[in-house]
Amino acid sequence: QVQLVESGGGLVQAGGSLRLSCAASGSTVSIITMCWYRQVPGQQRELVAQITRGGATAYADSVRGRFSISRDNAKNTVYLQMNSLKPEDTAVYYCKAGTIGYGDNWGQGTQVTVSS
Repeated sequence: QVQLVESGGGLVQAGGSLRLSCAASGSTVSIITMCWYRQVPGQQRELVAQITRGGATAYADSVRGRFSISRDNAKNTVYLQMNSLKPEDTAVYYCKAGTIGYGDNWGQGTQVTVSS
C-alpha cells in the first residue's frame, strides 16, 4: 500500500502561483505513475497532470502552459507548480499514485482557492 500526503494549497489572487507537493510513503517501489486531479463540489474529479516513473508528462488542455508537474524520485515526492492561476482553478486538488499490485492510491486533498 502507498500513503500520500498533499501540501501547499491555499488562497491566492488571480495571476499568482502556488506549488503543491505530494509525499509518498509505504510501497513506493510499486509506483509507476503519479497524477494530480482536482474536484469542484458537484462535479466529477478531473485529471490535471500526470508523470510516469520515467518522467513523461501529460496535461489537461485547461492547464497546459501554466502548470508543470515534476517528481523527485529520491524523495518520493511529486510537485505541481501552478502559475498564472485563474478563479476557475479553484478546487480541491488530489494526488494519486498508480501502482503495480496495490491499485490506485489517493491522498486526502488540499484546497486551492483563487480569488478574482
